[in-house]
Amino acid sequence: MRWLAPWFLLFVPALVALYFVRRRSGAHRPASLGFSTAGWLPVRGRDRTRLLLNAIYLLAILLVTVALARPQRGLRENELSGRGVDIVLALDVSTSMRAEDFQPNRLAVAKTVAGTFLEGRPHDRLGLVIFAGTAVTQCPLTLNHSVLVDLLQRVDFGMVEDGTAIGQGLATALNRLRQSRAKSKVVILLTDGDNNRGAIDPLTAADLARALGVRVYTIGVGTSGIAPIPIDDPALGRRYVMQPVVIDEATLKGIAEKTGGHYFRARDNQALAAIYRQIDQMEKSNLTSAAYSEWRDRGPELIFGALLLLAIGFVLSLTVWARIP
Repeated sequence: MRWLAPWFLLFVPALVALYFVRRRSGAHRPASLGFSTAGWLPVRGRDRTRLLLNAIYLLAILLVTVALARPQRGLRENELSGRGVDIVLALDVSTSMRAEDFQPNRLAVAKTVAGTFLEGRPHDRLGLVIFAGTAVTQCPLTLNHSVLVDLLQRVDFGMVEDGTAIGQGLATALNRLRQSRAKSKVVILLTDGDNNRGAIDPLTAADLARALGVRVYTIGVGTSGIAPIPIDDPALGRRYVMQPVVIDEATLKGIAEKTGGHYFRARDNQALAAIYRQIDQMEKSNLTSAAYSEWRDRGPELIFGALLLLAIGFVLSLTVWARIP
């Protein structure tokens, strides 16, 4: 059952209250004439009939009011399957993510691909952590994906101090999942470097993830060899520095293995998009729910009932019990 105009239901208690107020005040009583004797009239029966008549009219008005609220009953029930996973993205925003071996750069591509991934999981609670030299929660677990995608698009360099604290980033993501009761809990950690900052060792954080039942997918981004990184010089303008691509794959593989996840290596835009599609397929927990595709308006039935009651009330109003005061 659903209501298309439920605000009309607010009138129901008001009508009932008005009815009882009028009865107590006597405003409902019609004008009467005095007789020298009225012992022959069945007063008690007359009062009961008048009470019944008032109740019929009140019920008719209530039925019309409920009909205006547009109640609808579902006719055809469909079973919907969905996903129910708690996922936190841990995204590296260190300076090396400026490298343009991905077009336009690693961070921009990571944000675009992650945004597509998030939009494809409407039934999941999703969160976002960013890290460089330290880690911060950009968005806690939420079903409001539009807000999350907006926050993701606002992620930029310089939001946290520079460096690569992989262990800290993972630990912060795990903290968002600590109270989760989801059947499946996942962290997708993306980085282009090796751990050089933070007080938490990445493999120690992986042990914590395993204890919490969190599966961690790690992604190393960057081409092989060297990559151009732009540097904006106030005096000379933009220039490029060729920097070796150094990804601690052994640590990222260790994190994935400890937690039952998987390590991926993305060397270009297309490879990163394919990795997220693969994770999307791997992380499915089927949920079933019922939804109605066809609805029937119950308003006409209620209006018919109100008209029937009004007809009954009209007939009763023609009897001697209702007409003689």
